[in-house]
Formats: sequence, structure tokens, C-alpha cells
Amino acid sequence: MHKSRLGVLVIDCETGDLKEAATFWSAALGYGPGKLDEDGKYWELEGPPDQIRVLLQCVEHEPRVHLDIESNDRAAEVERLTALGAEPVAEIKGWTVLQAPSGHRFCVVKPQRPDLEERGNAWD
Repeated sequence: MHKSRLGVLVIDCETGDLKEAATFWSAALGYGPGKLDEDGKYWELEGPPDQIRVLLQCVEHEPRVHLDIESNDRAAEVERLTALGAEPVAEIKGWTVLQAPSGHRFCVVKPQRPDLEERGNAWD
């Protein structure tokens, strides 16, 4: 048995200025301005610890929003989702990019919040 749940809402930004995007989205969502990571590619907004994380990502494709599903067993979750019809796209930095039958891309990632064991969905 493993657990998973929606972990992160990722706002893909086709921009070289994530600070400008973070200023807008933090004000729009009522989150704190957060900070840029050391790669200069990701900006996490500061939200309440019991709510979904919001991450801005600098990308080279058209802007879109994608979801990260957090799991305590990434391989089992990828297997479960591919059985439902998702197609593997890539392995990047310890997460798996999948594409849903609807064409939407999403990622399976390690746990993002500490209460996954208590509040995650359990799968056989």
C-alpha cells in the first residue's frame, strides 16, 4: 500500500523574470512573496502550511498550470497512474513527468508536506 495526494500547483511561466510573476501571483492568491531557489528556475510562494503549495517555474514552452501529485512511493504511484492511462514523458531531478489521456502533463513527486501519511489517499 502507498499513499498520494495533490501536493503542488505549479504555474509554468515563460519568462526570464520570475520575481514579476511571483509578485502578481502572491497578490492574486493572498500568499506571501516567497523566494527564488538556487537554480533560479523555481519560486515558491509562502502559503499556509495546511494548504496546497504553489510553485512558479520558469519554462521555455507556453504558459500553463500543472499539478504535482506527491507520493510516499513514487514508483508505485507512477505504476497506478499509467494503469489508468497516463503516459510517461520524462524523469527529471527525482520526479516523473506523465501525460494524462486528456493531454495534460503532471508530475509525481516525493512528499511535499509532512502530513501525507495521515491525510493522503491510500492505494493497494
